[in-house]
Amino acid sequence: MTDTTDVRVNPSVLAADFVNMQAELARIATADFVHVDVMDNHFVPNLTFGPQMVARIQQTSPVPLDVHLMIDDPERWAPEYAELGAASVTFHLEAAANPVAIARRLRSIGARAGVAVKPGTPVEGLFDSLDEFDQILVMTVEPGFGGQSFMPETMPKLRLLADEARRRGSAVWLQVDGGIGESTIAQAAEAGADTFVAGSAVFGAADPAAAILALRSAAGRAHRH
Repeated sequence: MTDTTDVRVNPSVLAADFVNMQAELARIATADFVHVDVMDNHFVPNLTFGPQMVARIQQTSPVPLDVHLMIDDPERWAPEYAELGAASVTFHLEAAANPVAIARRLRSIGARAGVAVKPGTPVEGLFDSLDEFDQILVMTVEPGFGGQSFMPETMPKLRLLADEARRRGSAVWLQVDGGIGESTIAQAAEAGADTFVAGSAVFGAADPAAAILALRSAAGRAHRH
């Protein structure tokens, strides 16, 4: 990884103004994806969007959707989000009975298949199935709420994944989500992340395009060192 073309910045709509969603999405037209958190108030103690809202975001977003399902029973629900046209659908390993089967179903519909792990979940169990996934999301906060502080103690796990992916020649994207800003993105990039979810660091900026560029640059510099 040598330059910012290897870095993806996906602003999280959790930090957007929901009442003015279309205008908010237009502000992040230079992003790679828009990160859409779906929470069911069961798997995590919060409730956000369902398929109807995600479909509307899909219709109005200038960039592809990176949907993150923090929900129970992804076997049942994840394919529905792929069928809405989401470019990427990530479900949680902790909620899945058969992660590989879900990933294969998502791919068969045409979406990139992602799997997410909470801060306390080991990643070694994913090593033998890396090629079944297009993206692995290492949560750098406890899932369920925006605005939390970055957890540096998740970085050794990310390094393990990055080293194993490199050893196996895997093209899997390694994503981080939670507390990502200019001060923390370098830590995650140095540990092997190439795809970054940022909320208030982008939507809270006066110039989101400049904020996205600054995040890409900070991660790119970390990759070069």
